[in-house]
Amino acid sequence: MSKSDLAEPASCTNTESSQRRRFFPQATDEQWSDWKWHLRNRIRSFSRLSQLLQLSEEEKLAADGSGLPVSITPYYASLMDPTDSMDPIRRCMVPVINETFKAPEESEDPLCEAEQSPLPTLVHRYPDRVLFLTTNLCSSYCRYCTRSRTVGQKTETGLYTRSAWTENLQYIRDHREIRDVLLSGGDPLMLSTETLEWLLAELRDIPHVEMVRIGTKIPIVLPQRVTEELTSMLKKYHPLFMSIHCTHPREVTPESSQALNKLADAGIPLGSQTVLLAGINDEAEILKQLFHRLLRCRVKPYYMYSCDRIIGSSHFVVPVQKGRDLIKALRGHTSGYAIPTYVIDAPGGGGKIPVGPNYIESIDENRVVMKNYEDDLYVYQQ
Repeated sequence: MSKSDLAEPASCTNTESSQRRRFFPQATDEQWSDWKWHLRNRIRSFSRLSQLLQLSEEEKLAADGSGLPVSITPYYASLMDPTDSMDPIRRCMVPVINETFKAPEESEDPLCEAEQSPLPTLVHRYPDRVLFLTTNLCSSYCRYCTRSRTVGQKTETGLYTRSAWTENLQYIRDHREIRDVLLSGGDPLMLSTETLEWLLAELRDIPHVEMVRIGTKIPIVLPQRVTEELTSMLKKYHPLFMSIHCTHPREVTPESSQALNKLADAGIPLGSQTVLLAGINDEAEILKQLFHRLLRCRVKPYYMYSCDRIIGSSHFVVPVQKGRDLIKALRGHTSGYAIPTYVIDAPGGGGKIPVGPNYIESIDENRVVMKNYEDDLYVYQQ
């Protein structure tokens, strides 16, 4: 881990500005502030990648691979080191040949979402909540994406349309046990503000829906999308929560911090979801820096996930015991608010299972023997 990997957010500005001038010299300040310009100018091919980065052999060999397409916003590309293929931001976005290797334990749909989908774009896994897939598009595609089988791929006509949404909405109306709806995809913030508002208004019109959540990485990869128009619209539909996907402390830049603070100022409770990735964020100091920076932006570290076993994910996988050790290394050495719940989203559709460190040595009807963060023993009489 280099010192530059953990540079303070303010110190990123000069580097990112330099990368912006090198990668996108034609972009004016007005264009750089326009989220639609970033979408139009996404990096979507290896020929374009090779103009910006010194590609490694592992990256070059991935050029003929199939599967999840390449898409990287100019803003997010400006965070990458053009000469270091092990740069953590770059490794999350640029394909490598390892993606084409399939291990026996890997599958296209490791969480068996298709089997728990009463409708093509609605997953009903837990009794009181549903996952509502609004789109299969993202501004930037993470190489470890759980839904790489569908995200960015050609799909059946009509899957992600208002007609399909209307069927989902009717299902939610018919199932009064559903009190929580998570909008995901793809990334719901890829929708126009008007379209997203239509969907939120429809959900808010269902009496038994108590809360709506949006799962998104856009404040991290395309912070320009978080406009005053967007936040003014979102704040009309409380209680509205947002789960931010964030992986590395270098992602928390002045631009992303501003976007997150705008959302928090709109009264939206923010939580982060971080996938534990080998060679990217599997060190306690990196995680602590990430979680501290998120807290400064009023984002509560919510979940830390083991990598879902999609096809070609082996090079990202961190042993579960190491993940438990990382959480243990945080406990007692930082605020409780800075420590997420470490979970595995169970293969086969079993849902999220906490797998954090165990602090109980023994328990009976009279007492509990516990270890604290320094491994000292304590007894609690019950």
